[in-house]
Amino acid sequence: MITDEKLTPYENNQIFDKVERALRGGAKVVQLRDKKNSDEFLIPYAQALKELCHKYKAIFVVNDRVELALKVDADGVHLGKEDLFVTSARKVLKDKIIGVSCYGDLKRAKEMEALSADYVAFGSFFPSPTKPEAKVVDKKIVSEAKKLLRIPVCAIGGITLERAKELVELGADMIAVISDIWKAENIEERARGYKKLFNLSLRRGAFI
Repeated sequence: MITDEKLTPYENNQIFDKVERALRGGAKVVQLRDKKNSDEFLIPYAQALKELCHKYKAIFVVNDRVELALKVDADGVHLGKEDLFVTSARKVLKDKIIGVSCYGDLKRAKEMEALSADYVAFGSFFPSPTKPEAKVVDKKIVSEAKKLLRIPVCAIGGITLERAKELVELGADMIAVISDIWKAENIEERARGYKKLFNLSLRRGAFI
């Protein structure tokens, strides 16, 4: 699951309360995403989130910010099209996890795999309240990517528990969620629902 400045606010440490509920429900990866605040502001939150994730044997990654990931010794980083190129990030982060957004571009995904990306993400698969400008991608790219790539495939964008089922059935190894998890009346129960999708498919998976 992915944090959000508005949906997982820093005030009164709400971010930790919400993230822990999701971790109790079975979330396996937490991504700190913040487009507004400085690295200096985020360092204590990132360090605490990493410790919280590790308490639940989950992975902690930082969105975009390679230097922040390095400073807090995060498990990895997720890069978009405009972020530090994967080869440069690899030089800095060594053997840390590097995920890369590939939107609807299979060629980019294959190139990122060749350049040492550990996983790739496709989407948005549905209109996204977090990124309303994102182009909607055909869901069949998930099954096409699974045939083409050896690394895990993550699905992102406007995903709800009901919509996630089809993406898991198409082969998504990971499901990235923002609004549907943080706006849920019972975050832990909603997280448990995502975990159950992978259990029903009889294969291991994760949701970010």
